[in-house]
Amino acid sequence: MPNSSRPNIVVFFTDQQRWDTTGVHGNPLDLTPNFDRIAQSGTHFYTTITPQPVCGPCRSVMQTGLYATETGCYRNAITLDPSHKTLAHYFNVAGYETGYIGKWHLADIEHRGAVPVEQRGGYKTWLASNLLEFVSDAYDARLYDNDGVEHRLPGYRVDALTDAAIRYIDGVKENPFFLFLSYLEPHHQNHTDSYPAPEGYEARYRSRWLPPDLLALGGTAPQQTPGYYGMVKRLDEAFGRLLDALKSMGIADNTVVIFTSDHGNHFKTRNGEYKRSCHDSASRVPMAMCGPGFDGGGQIRQLVSLVDLPPTLLDIAGITIPEQMQGHSMLPLVRNPQDPTWQDDVFIQISESQVARALRTAQWKYCVVAEDADPWHDCDAETYQEAFLYDLTNDPYELHNLITYTSHQHIAEEMRARLLHRIATVENAHPTILPPETYVTFGQMTGSTTFPYIPTDLTDPR
Repeated sequence: MPNSSRPNIVVFFTDQQRWDTTGVHGNPLDLTPNFDRIAQSGTHFYTTITPQPVCGPCRSVMQTGLYATETGCYRNAITLDPSHKTLAHYFNVAGYETGYIGKWHLADIEHRGAVPVEQRGGYKTWLASNLLEFVSDAYDARLYDNDGVEHRLPGYRVDALTDAAIRYIDGVKENPFFLFLSYLEPHHQNHTDSYPAPEGYEARYRSRWLPPDLLALGGTAPQQTPGYYGMVKRLDEAFGRLLDALKSMGIADNTVVIFTSDHGNHFKTRNGEYKRSCHDSASRVPMAMCGPGFDGGGQIRQLVSLVDLPPTLLDIAGITIPEQMQGHSMLPLVRNPQDPTWQDDVFIQISESQVARALRTAQWKYCVVAEDADPWHDCDAETYQEAFLYDLTNDPYELHNLITYTSHQHIAEEMRARLLHRIATVENAHPTILPPETYVTFGQMTGSTTFPYIPTDLTDPR
């Protein structure tokens, strides 16, 4: 990719969107025609995994390129230390206009709306709320500008943020810009524990297709997926509007657009809420890119993590990637999808529902849990217990936990060694991982172990 072009960059960031809401991943409901088009004509990262399946920690990773234990934001309600350099700092130094619109979730918890200047991650233009889910509703979008002044934007919240993004781009398009556009949808509305779709959209998706895990495990999916699907549909329409706006401004050919999400949604099947689980329903997200260097890139099957996105964004702009960033630029992978040096596993940290660590390869998912740790107050543990092992080739929706099967202990041993290596590399820690106390032979056990979600302070953002 020619760095001299100084391309514009837009991150279109949704919240709590499952990977299989998209048509390119087999969803038959035509929820995401714009995403699907970009995935097919641009570059589609087929298996993208979040490094932390919960809002604040993942967002700290996205801004810094560091895992959540290294940013200090290992759970929600922890402020990102202003001493951490964010993407905005690097883009500012490189002469870019930088803008942030939408949900932040990295400031002091008492700041639900307006965010102090020192806690905004260095973005020059600001129109956001720290905890958007607590200060706004589906038809009552409230964002705060550079001066901390509240703006009540008209329209459905997705449309309100999209309008603001288009206005911002139109105002800075004469200079290179980096925009992080962070939606709340399709996250639930916390105070109602519901998924408020635009008027008329929920009715379209009642009694429609469900992924196999939700069909098997139930949870709240029958009641909540219609609204959730309606939110996903409107997000995709907004994505199309944004792409149209770039084209009409004459800057589409020099603008890289990235569509992705912070984590998925298992609809209270794996624990008592929606995320904070090792399973792909919570940890796998959609991601596609278009624009210079990505058009015609095709489908990339190698595993990528969202921790790889910050160094990639800097690389796109020709900005030197800081040594402390723990991910890797995906540009070499785009140029050579069969790159033999690319990682063949991704590392996941889990908090709040449990203190856990997981490793995912193309075929296997392996997860360990610190059963005696406090999931709200402990960021790590000295001892973990093996909890999950899934064969993703034969059980892609993770319905059969193999961790106690004697037939699969050689796989667990290999994954244990690999996970310990990842923990040592990322966290500079050397915990003990204990195998199951008892084993069964194939056929004696089916199903999947789940863990309850135990809330702490109910005023904390969940």
